[in-house]
Amino acid sequence: MNVGDRIPERLGTDQFGNEIKASDYRGRKIVLYSYPKANTPGCTAEACSLQAHKDELAAKGYAIIGVSKDKQETQAKFAAAQGLDFPLIADTETELLQALGCWGEKVACGRRTIGTIRTTYLVNEEGIIERIMGPKEIKTKIHAEQILAL
Repeated sequence: MNVGDRIPERLGTDQFGNEIKASDYRGRKIVLYSYPKANTPGCTAEACSLQAHKDELAAKGYAIIGVSKDKQETQAKFAAAQGLDFPLIADTETELLQALGCWGEKVACGRRTIGTIRTTYLVNEEGIIERIMGPKEIKTKIHAEQILAL
């Protein structure tokens, strides 16, 4: 997906088994972020940064939604362990990740793999992508501050 595109209506199922739809957020902005794997250092730092600044993001009109290929149970344990109180979509079939364009080849430690590419989509009140932040731009420990500074 690109800036100006509408995010898919059906986003997926979260850590509690709730179906998450774009229309549920109509009238609110969304920080929709993809992360490679729950309970890893970078993904934990990113999620905790967003959680720590959730009220500031909400004051700017943003709701937070995370998505990874992890199973629902893994997402639930990750959310509980880190005190995350926003939806974490369990996209085990990579439908949303592929639709967003953040599933593909990446290089880590000199190895080429296929997986989730860390990406953040800032979505407006109508469900349209206004900004895309890629893996080279995202600093996991201060990711919320990066968004707030825009």
